[in-house]
Amino acid sequence: MGMGIRVMTLRIARKAGGGVVGAALVALAVGCQGQPSEKPPIHLNPNMVDQEKYKAYGASRFFADSAAMRHPPAGTVARGALHENIVFYTGFDVHGDPAASPEPVTMPLLHRGQERFNIYCAPCHGRVGDGRGIMVTRGYVPPPSFHDDRIRNMADGVIFDVITNGIRNMPSYSAQIPVTDRWAIIAYLRALQRSQNATLEDIPPEKRGSLK
Repeated sequence: MGMGIRVMTLRIARKAGGGVVGAALVALAVGCQGQPSEKPPIHLNPNMVDQEKYKAYGASRFFADSAAMRHPPAGTVARGALHENIVFYTGFDVHGDPAASPEPVTMPLLHRGQERFNIYCAPCHGRVGDGRGIMVTRGYVPPPSFHDDRIRNMADGVIFDVITNGIRNMPSYSAQIPVTDRWAIIAYLRALQRSQNATLEDIPPEKRGSLK
């Protein structure tokens, strides 16, 4: 298209007898042709790119204290932040006591817990929760075994709090593991503890005869 405009302009320039008019027409045609450029494109509506908004810790000319960051209005809750079920989101009841898991134990929950456990917990705690994960072989401080009586007798809410906030050498996993998955991990952890500390009474009567 640019070549066609240039040829047409040259024909007009010849008919005009060349000179200043012809040179001007040629220059105009060349200027209209698309050329590579490192300059940003012209934005007829710059608000689509540079939105008028406040950034964190930015100054504001609207508020008297010049602070753009504001406290939420009284009585309001951010979308997705209404945590009415205290036990589900904290692991503790309204009295501050550690609670049992509020999630009913199902096979889908246990499968999800196993998957998340193997991703986030097994590298340090081991696949069976004995505290001999691969990170320990690389020099990491050995974590306690989940099969110690102290942890076997630990309330679900306490384990949930440890996953959420971390403890000693263990960091918080609240950013990596959603709340529901934390309870799923705890359900699977209890299954691991049961498997490593099972008694004859834990085996269905019809299966006991097959034991060697």
